[in-house]
Amino acid sequence: MHRYETQILAVQPAEPEAAKIAQAATLIQAGELVVFPTETVYGLGANALNPQAVEQIFVAKGRPFNDPLIVHIAALETLQTLVSTLPPLALPLAQAFWPGPLTMIMPASSRVPGMVTAGLETVAIRMPRHPIALSLIRSAGLPIAAPSANRFMHVSPTTAQHVLADLQGRVPLILDGGACEVGVESTVLDLCSTIPTILRPGGISLEALRTIIPEVQVAAPRTKHDEEQQALYAPGQMLVHYAPSVPAYLFEGSKESLRQRMLTEIQRYHQQGQQVGVLLADEDEDYFNKSGATLYLLGKTPEQVATRLFAGLRTLEDAGVQVILCRSFTEEGLGRAVKDRLLKATGGNIIFTDEAYQ
Repeated sequence: MHRYETQILAVQPAEPEAAKIAQAATLIQAGELVVFPTETVYGLGANALNPQAVEQIFVAKGRPFNDPLIVHIAALETLQTLVSTLPPLALPLAQAFWPGPLTMIMPASSRVPGMVTAGLETVAIRMPRHPIALSLIRSAGLPIAAPSANRFMHVSPTTAQHVLADLQGRVPLILDGGACEVGVESTVLDLCSTIPTILRPGGISLEALRTIIPEVQVAAPRTKHDEEQQALYAPGQMLVHYAPSVPAYLFEGSKESLRQRMLTEIQRYHQQGQQVGVLLADEDEDYFNKSGATLYLLGKTPEQVATRLFAGLRTLEDAGVQVILCRSFTEEGLGRAVKDRLLKATGGNIIFTDEAYQ
């Protein structure tokens, strides 16, 4: 793999400097990789129409080739060139949610390389909302394929520093636009199924999608058998994903019972000589501030929790904890995406603290 002297360019998010965007666009046009911020997480981008360029994404991340990529566009006209047929719901959804964190799966045109689609007949496309992302796509004059800019299966990056920790020396350029706003990846919606189906909850909620598609459904989680037998149909479907380098556990139950069980587990780990990291809501702080654990507060609302979740996992990991405990949150709105990321970050290691929640 080619080694780079990774350069970080600070870019103004509100008004991206043309010269810095042009530098990045020239790299994309030349078949190189560029990391750029989106409203969800940082993306690792390459020319989506160049199979050799796209291949470098998989190499840099250590990502398997059966995991398809999302193609990012900056204009609806580009959409027509990437799909063989446009599903009837595509334009109403685009008008409602683009630019924004909605990825739609549609029939791929012959112009899209199999390296992008993992050999499938479908392609995942979205129009990001971040000014830097849009400026880069427009300046390059190309659709950009981009998964999250991290090592495969690790916690997604929401700052340029997170990217550097994972990919230093593996990419030539990182555009630093500050912290990402949404904090969890886009919602992936399959428009090729009989009933439109959410394959990955994300930045556009189920409730919001129901305003356009009342019948939209949510796919059942993949099983270990699925993972062994089938190629992935969309990004973010691995059973273990977005995961820290230490064991993590999700506690599910009423506030009182999960707090008590988490405190008990913290004490048990401490007796074994292990340092514990805990992801909490702001309202939990008083219950845990004397526990001896390393605390990371995620906020009060589902939106705040989503924005801070990946940063929290990385902060606790960097603090040197040996295990991470996390409480569950509401599944309303962005809470559904938070629950999905926590399930994958913990590999489905759920500790139920009330019989009613099992």
